[in-house]
Amino acid sequence: MNELEEKYYSDIKEELLQSVIDKKIDTYFTNRNELSHYYNVGKMIMEAQGGEERAKYGNGLIKKFSLRLTKELGKGYSIQNLKNMRRFYLYLQKRYPLGVQFSDKLNWTHYRILIAINDFNEIDYYINQIILYHWSKRTLQEKIKSKEYQRLSDETKNKLINKEEIDVSSYIKNPIYINIYNNNIDNISEKTLKSFILKDLPNFLKQLGNGFAFIDEEYKITIGNTINYIDILLFNYIYNCFIVVELKVTESKKDHLGQVMVYMNYIDKHIKNINQDKTIGIIVCRKDDKYLIEYSSDSRIKITTYELV
Repeated sequence: MNELEEKYYSDIKEELLQSVIDKKIDTYFTNRNELSHYYNVGKMIMEAQGGEERAKYGNGLIKKFSLRLTKELGKGYSIQNLKNMRRFYLYLQKRYPLGVQFSDKLNWTHYRILIAINDFNEIDYYINQIILYHWSKRTLQEKIKSKEYQRLSDETKNKLINKEEIDVSSYIKNPIYINIYNNNIDNISEKTLKSFILKDLPNFLKQLGNGFAFIDEEYKITIGNTINYIDILLFNYIYNCFIVVELKVTESKKDHLGQVMVYMNYIDKHIKNINQDKTIGIIVCRKDDKYLIEYSSDSRIKITTYELV
């Protein structure tokens, strides 16, 4: 190493040693201190490589640092770990140019998983979900694997980026994954589709968003002299409203919109109380005719598709 590289190496080593010391003497602030140290290491690595533009050509220097740190300090300083610290620094610098922010709800393991994602808006989404709902490492990995962020609508993504108000239907995924438990099924009936959903109900509710609770299936309502059955009736305790879910194994049709609207109006008139918000309707169908919603007069009705897995 030349003189400048030697200086950066010494500073990096000192920062990492301090991180080890902090873990031993201060358990309360361990998480925040660890993130701060790794951020500083990432910054020094970037500077030693000559900045972001040259960093992609400077992995040889990271290898030098890794070999020496491993020899002098032991395990935990692999080439990949040092690259992670560099990427961690880059992410925080770009997202918080006026001052770096660390959340107590995220640890280094969370960030290690997140910084492998190229889309910073996607990272921001998962960070907010971890903070709100205390996701573990395993939960985070499952959400990313299921492409939860990609399955949000473009409208929802734009609202999140612009920090606009989000309603109950914004987090509904498209498509909704329905587990058919290795059965080789191509065409199924609505009854069979519902049975698979109910068999794995917690997963279905999570894909709709947060705060959904199951009330009943085949919920009976009487309109005039006609008895009707709502496929699935839910309630959302965050947004304080009922949700009518109708299942269709065909492409969405305008008749489906009318059916759901009638059910929503019935719930609003006969079931909900004055302290609850208006009912939401969700149509889960095999294929979505995007123009139906575009020209629908009621924004409370959402259409999403299902995919058998």
